[in-house]
Amino acid sequence: MWPKRSQQVHFQDSFRSRFFRMGVQAPRRLLELAGQSLLKNEALAIAALEELPMELFPPLFTAVFTGRHSKILKAMVQAWPFRCLPLGALMKEQQPHQETFQAALDGLDVLLAQEVRPRRWKLQVLDLREKVHQDFWTVWSGTRAGICSFLEPEAVQPMRKRRKVDGLRVGPKPPSAPVEVLIDLCLKEGTPDASLAYVIKKVKQGRGLVHLCCKRLKIFAVPMQNIKNILKMVQLDSIQDLEVNCTWNLSTLGQFAPYLGQMGSLRRLLLSHIRMSSHTTPTKEEQGVSQFTSQFLSLHHLRELYLDSISFLKDRLDQFLRCLKTPLETLSITNCLLSELDLTRLSQCPNISQLKHLDLSGVTLSCISPESLQVLIERTSATLQDLDLDECGIMDSHFTAILPALGRCSQLTILSFSGNPISMAVLENLLRHTIGLSKLSHVLYPAPLESYEVDYGTLHLGRLAYLHARLKQMLQELGRPNMDWFSANPCPHCGDRTFYDPEPIPCPCYLPA
Repeated sequence: MWPKRSQQVHFQDSFRSRFFRMGVQAPRRLLELAGQSLLKNEALAIAALEELPMELFPPLFTAVFTGRHSKILKAMVQAWPFRCLPLGALMKEQQPHQETFQAALDGLDVLLAQEVRPRRWKLQVLDLREKVHQDFWTVWSGTRAGICSFLEPEAVQPMRKRRKVDGLRVGPKPPSAPVEVLIDLCLKEGTPDASLAYVIKKVKQGRGLVHLCCKRLKIFAVPMQNIKNILKMVQLDSIQDLEVNCTWNLSTLGQFAPYLGQMGSLRRLLLSHIRMSSHTTPTKEEQGVSQFTSQFLSLHHLRELYLDSISFLKDRLDQFLRCLKTPLETLSITNCLLSELDLTRLSQCPNISQLKHLDLSGVTLSCISPESLQVLIERTSATLQDLDLDECGIMDSHFTAILPALGRCSQLTILSFSGNPISMAVLENLLRHTIGLSKLSHVLYPAPLESYEVDYGTLHLGRLAYLHARLKQMLQELGRPNMDWFSANPCPHCGDRTFYDPEPIPCPCYLPA
């Protein structure tokens, strides 16, 4: 039951006098006690929100959320005086009850249904992401200085001046202004996410006044119809980071393609384990590839492209490259089959001129001429910072051919080429070619051929330790003792990568039972 008008006035006068006198300069304990006192009377607490200093909203909201005061929570969402309400960070910290989360969304629902919104209304974004705004709820420490960095410019003005400015405002924002609900989506099999289901429900009921925005989207093994149903509710141009980790065939990828083409803000794309159906005709296959790659023409902000275990990539990499609209900073093509033509076209692509990270691990390069890889590295030498050539089947002849190009990679900081059959002589030559690269700090190299017993078989740990010590000594003599050279090779028995630095760390397979 709501209090009488005289009670409201008396309480608000008392509340205003108490809190304005204390302000945010009061000791934290006093503010906590005042907040606890306020929460004992639900109706008066709601009535007091109109006059509550905005600096006190975060600590009071935290107390309300933790205490599961659903009605006050709904009212605080409607009166929230900041542009953004970072609810996700608070949910991660507090592990809320589902009813509490739903109450917050219900408050947004009530707000949007009002023809004239509250005078102090500023809420434009309800952020449900857990890994952003981590400090918003903890920075409040009872001092104005601790809060100011999170307030908008007008919010840090003296209280009296701010109330005067409020009175001169033209009026509230138009009722049609939508509110964004920001989430990170991870679609996978299993029990449906109750929170996501409730968010979707509110978006459907929002009559266009709630925009569901998603910065990061991960898709695992989920039926395509389920994916479509959710993506229809999302503002697709809000997605900036997309990961598709599904064992899709080309036909399924084609169903997803139109949604990809609408993700105009996409900056990072990862595709993994896309295969061709054995029943697909060459014509259908070509149509499917063209349908998908043509979507890249709409991705004007793409900077990072990761292609892993894509079965149809061989002799078709050029179809991806032709459709790129902007220079890439990261290109990762892993565990795929590539032809020499693919590598040649890649080195000729104008959109690798600003490449910082290149990963070709798991791509067999032993049947491709060393010159193709050399040209590729030369084309990216001015900007390349991270090069990964793990388990590419590269032998001494390949590595010798690319040494001059590696020596010109002035920005290179990390070089990794473990799992390749390389001799100690080539490793020593590599060290000499790269010793002048001042930014190169980490080199991950394979156990040299000389550290194996016979025919690249059992690893001899004593030999490996000796050869590793030789490389360390060379670094010392050439004036780069702080450059880290690590040896790593997959265990022939279990496949786990084993590291050796400064002493060999044997795989458990080598240890006696």
